[in-house]
Amino acid sequence: MKNTVTVYTAISSDINKVWDLWTLPEHIVKWNYASEEWHTPRAENDLRKGGKFTSRMEAKDGSFGFDFWGIYDEIEIYDHIFYTLGDERKVKVTFSRNEDKTIVTETFESESENSPELQKTGWQAILDNFRNYAESI
Repeated sequence: MKNTVTVYTAISSDINKVWDLWTLPEHIVKWNYASEEWHTPRAENDLRKGGKFTSRMEAKDGSFGFDFWGIYDEIEIYDHIFYTLGDERKVKVTFSRNEDKTIVTETFESESENSPELQKTGWQAILDNFRNYAESI
């Protein structure tokens, strides 16, 4: 991987449940946003090597939106997901246990339009939303 950024969180939940909440579209639409002004009205996920995922991310006021998508390179259930984004950047997501918590770690190649710090803040905010959602169910 090129210049990378890493974010992570510890979730008080079983790894099987965390995996399902991370990968099933009906759950992705409930946590995949960086702030309350945004939402994900739809998500699709073909969770297999070579499969494609897409999440439509939009400002709630309708002022801006984009499709976040990629192709899966490698998947090991309950352990890791590696994929390539539409702009060719690589992403690694790992799932591990630490006592009674599931640790989700994302490492991604940074893009050149925004600073690595800004990218880290945005990806961490989404991951924090995921943790809050996973712990609320």
